Amino acid sequence: MVTRRKSDTVAELHSASGWRDTTLEARPGFLIRRLHQIHVALFVEECAPEGITPVQYSILTALEQLGPSEQIALARAVGIDRASTADVIGRLIERRFIQRRVSTTDKRMKVAELTAVGRTLLVRLEERVERAHARTIDALEPADREQFMKYLRLLVETNNTLSRTPVLPVP
Repeated sequence: MVTRRKSDTVAELHSASGWRDTTLEARPGFLIRRLHQIHVALFVEECAPEGITPVQYSILTALEQLGPSEQIALARAVGIDRASTADVIGRLIERRFIQRRVSTTDKRMKVAELTAVGRTLLVRLEERVERAHARTIDALEPADREQFMKYLRLLVETNNTLSRTPVLPVP
């Protein structure tokens, strides 16, 4: 295996011999996956008293922002497949955070909406979720946090359509 220096640039690493010869810690995919794992751990730690997962929280906040929504619209907004969305919605219904009804415009579609219990939960989670997000990027200086978020958005927006579950604008 080729030993790399910290001064090696990503372009040099990739063009010289490909990613296979780079350490895991020098690969963007590995680092992105590890950061995601770390953030999920921080989120779960902060939100443990409520027993909410990041995906459940995403569905709840999407409903808060979009209002009553068909399951397919929620799947597109959150970037998960329809089957997973239905599963998450089922769990949230069991806990009375959301309710589901048949669409008035298309009887084949189901519409989910936040309940009062769900809205109260979002208020209770606000500080905990804020701490999880802050802890994820606290190692960066404030200006670097802004730049990091700018780059994250750019990477996601640029590559969104390549995802198995791209986030699509809700009509």
